[in-house]
Amino acid sequence: MKYLTYLISKPALGLLTILLLFSCSEEKITTDTIIVHNPLENPEDGPPAGNPEGNAPIPFEAGLESVTNPDTVVGNGTPESCNCDAVVAAVAQGGKIVFNCGTEPVTITMDRPAKVFNNANPDVIIDGGGLVTLSGNGITRILYMNTCDQNQVWTTSHCQNQDTPRLTVQNITFADGNATQENEYDGGGAIWVRGGRFKAVNTRFFNNICASSGPDVGGGAIRVFSQFNNLPVYITNCTFGGADGFGNVGSNGGGISSIGVSWTIINSLFSHNQAIGNGGNPSQSGTPGGGSGGAIYNDGNTMTLSLHGTKIEHNEVNAYGASIFFVSNDHSGNINITNSVIRNNIGGSWYPVYPSISMHADTPIAVSNSTIE
Repeated sequence: MKYLTYLISKPALGLLTILLLFSCSEEKITTDTIIVHNPLENPEDGPPAGNPEGNAPIPFEAGLESVTNPDTVVGNGTPESCNCDAVVAAVAQGGKIVFNCGTEPVTITMDRPAKVFNNANPDVIIDGGGLVTLSGNGITRILYMNTCDQNQVWTTSHCQNQDTPRLTVQNITFADGNATQENEYDGGGAIWVRGGRFKAVNTRFFNNICASSGPDVGGGAIRVFSQFNNLPVYITNCTFGGADGFGNVGSNGGGISSIGVSWTIINSLFSHNQAIGNGGNPSQSGTPGGGSGGAIYNDGNTMTLSLHGTKIEHNEVNAYGASIFFVSNDHSGNINITNSVIRNNIGGSWYPVYPSISMHADTPIAVSNSTIE
């Protein structure tokens, strides 16, 4: 089923960041094992941030945050001064965080996640300046925020619905995050968030992974819960995958995953991400479950998924929703798609209205100036 296509070329809003990561031998990804494979023999081959054909207007609240007069500068001008310890300390302190690692692109290899402390600063803004990649090195998640985690300090009696911290990542790349060893707070290979607010702008997500099976676990790149007053997560001019060999992988939601959270996704690109679980959601008898939402997995009740100027293609599933899995359990959620392209996504079934989108047949969906095929 094909609808009117409306594509206007524009320059990418973000700077092209460059990964300096070693190439690993290519191995097949299966439901039993996930192998991190980064094909960057030439670091300049990394896909840029965002959908270059996206031209949707960007609301003020979805755009870049100011990092004028930063609270913390990671590094003293050399690549060696930009390390995991410095990033962990900066994020724990919060505020406006920028980097001074020299004039060339740099990869900072993390050996543990940087964690937001809920009582440190109401705003945590991590700005890579278009030169910084945070790498989980295939062993660790990269960034974590949870207003309901006592270890990160409870600051209200209603941790599931509080307005701070407000976490923003911008002008940066997250690569090779790995949350497969996380048990209590699973999913979210690069970033895991609960509570407050979260936003990503001009950011790339490459080769991040989370658990390979399970009916609800997911978010190869990002996993989000409980945003303040049900306000949306903004994803603006971001790339998830972007080329063969760069995609993010998880049981569900190869790119992003959430329960009970709304998303507004603007001028972004999801491609070559995979949901590799088996058996669906909930899992069928005798199966581990999962395999839904090649790019996007949304579950919950009243929530909205809005796509503007966004391209979703070449994502893959084993169960449902090769591009999008959107299940509003009480049938109160809705989807809006404008000036977007969804095509050439692979696998799955249960497509009652549009190809590659798994949703209840009575879910309100508004589509304009878009291609879905």
